[in-house]
Amino acid sequence: MRVGIVGGGQLGRMLALAGHRLGITCITLDPAADSPASQVAPAIVGAYDDDASLAALAATSDVATYEFENVPADAARALAARIQVHPPPEALDVAQDRLAEKALFAEVGLDVADFAQVDDLEGLERAIDIVGLPAVVKTRRLGYDGKGQAVIHDRLLAEDAWRAVGEVPSILEAHVAFDRELSILGVRDVEGNTAFYPLVENEHRDGILRVTIAPAPGLATERQERAERHVAALMDRLGYVGVIAIELFERGNDLLANEMAPRVHNSGHWTIDGAPTSQFENHLRAIAGLPLGPTTITGHAGMVNVIGSEPNLAELLAAIPDARIHLYGKQSRPGRKLGHITVLEGDAEVLGTKLLQVRSFSPDVSP
Repeated sequence: MRVGIVGGGQLGRMLALAGHRLGITCITLDPAADSPASQVAPAIVGAYDDDASLAALAATSDVATYEFENVPADAARALAARIQVHPPPEALDVAQDRLAEKALFAEVGLDVADFAQVDDLEGLERAIDIVGLPAVVKTRRLGYDGKGQAVIHDRLLAEDAWRAVGEVPSILEAHVAFDRELSILGVRDVEGNTAFYPLVENEHRDGILRVTIAPAPGLATERQERAERHVAALMDRLGYVGVIAIELFERGNDLLANEMAPRVHNSGHWTIDGAPTSQFENHLRAIAGLPLGPTTITGHAGMVNVIGSEPNLAELLAAIPDARIHLYGKQSRPGRKLGHITVLEGDAEVLGTKLLQVRSFSPDVSP
């Protein structure tokens, strides 16, 4: 089996590594000749929307997928004209437009924060009347890791926020005073069978995920079941195949959907070491027509992103010998995800102590 992957970042790299175990060869398409995935898998160097490159990927693959949601949806459709593509291009259409995303969430019963469409500065003023303040103006397209967003606390600063997001079509969303950030990963195969990983708790700073704890501490069974029902309905609605992530805000007994990612996700990296079947393997199983693997977790797992610069590995491993280190082969740069470190424990308190140790080796992730 050969799987073509549009995108050669760290997610493509981890998909390729999971493929090795299954005898699946992954081929990536990325404009960078030195992409992280190219270090572990055959690579085609070309633009995501270059027809010749897409044709070359299709010719060397049995099925195709993508590793990030900003792959041009038209490129996915062009690829789908030649070869099966999972998840479906419609999932990209939804994920790339926050307004369409909110509409889909509402359609499948997922609660969302109050929001309004914004097309110009006057529209932003009207949206403030509807949504109130504080609120967040977010570009409808091409926002990730905190990009394309501006918080508005004072109506007098609305014009500054509008400029900050580039004066492009956006939405205004009520600022949610949430208790914590959660996310859930679901996976659906070609026959419609589904599986779900436990809800996890996430810590973001400056729009970038820093730490994930699995399962989310103090999680009620009802909360997990509710999230699974909504994700299942969303996947059924899209005819989805593969792994999907939904980021959520927990506020009291409410779960508010923030955004979806039609791909494997940073908050699921702990599954490589902490679940019987990682999100990467289950994504490949799903799109390759193989049975899904178990998604349960025994004990507790914590994942810390390595951001900006790599820690001193000798010192880290001397302090935490059982730390699982995953580096992506990327050059250091402020704010850049260079890898992640996973720790596993049977006891939640011991895990918390160990996570503090790991974080002390990563200045950009220190509490």
